[in-house]
Amino acid sequence: MSDYKRMYLILFNAITDSLKEIELKNSEKAKMILRSAQEKAEEIYMSDNV
Repeated sequence: MSDYKRMYLILFNAITDSLKEIELKNSEKAKMILRSAQEKAEEIYMSDNV
């Protein structure tokens, strides 16, 4: 079974960090943070559902 709590925390924290970067006008860094979190969450989901 997938660890949805862990995935949620990864994505929630990335959204929070990205919003801070957007406020600072760092859109590229915000995108990088979100992509990285998406990849981490996908890895967790895929490894838990093998």
